[in-house]
Amino acid sequence: MEASLFVAGVDEAGRGPLAGPLAVAAVILDPSRPIAGLDDSKKLSEAKREALYPLIIERARAWCVVLIEPDEIDRLNIFQATMTGMSRAVAGLAPGAHEALVDGNRLPKDLPCPGRAIVGGDALEPAISAASILAKVSRDRLMVAMENLHPGYGFAAHKGYPTPAHLAALQMLGPCAQHRRSFAPVRLLLDQARLF
Repeated sequence: MEASLFVAGVDEAGRGPLAGPLAVAAVILDPSRPIAGLDDSKKLSEAKREALYPLIIERARAWCVVLIEPDEIDRLNIFQATMTGMSRAVAGLAPGAHEALVDGNRLPKDLPCPGRAIVGGDALEPAISAASILAKVSRDRLMVAMENLHPGYGFAAHKGYPTPAHLAALQMLGPCAQHRRSFAPVRLLLDQARLF
């Protein structure tokens, strides 16, 4: 592949949580400004991700982080929301990408450039690793900030994932505006509330 071709890595964070947005990032790395230590964000400590985040933003040729809010996730479903977010993130890159490498086994139909789906790509392709870090850090920071807006749920600790503490808080407080109504534990609570 010629050096002049811009290849974007694309990945998401937050498909599994019951609350908060889905974060999707696209990154075009600059081969002349390598970043040491890139890996799948799930394999890195929070401190390591936070240290890499500013380096990626500073050294990348282009980057874009897109948030898909809970109401849109509920409207589209989580798979379609992921595909939509990936297309938006790639479309948001300037300069634009000539090719997108997408983590996973499916490509969005409306990518603005040719794409390749790579299973486990976040550990194999540095640009996908960089995207996974931007998506994860962006989302985690949002969930920490959300703690103040919606106290009692423990968002800063579990980031919206269905931990026992989160499920207990949900049971006690009911869903807040950030909860995904289409996800089973939230939907069941809402259904029960309608019955009584």
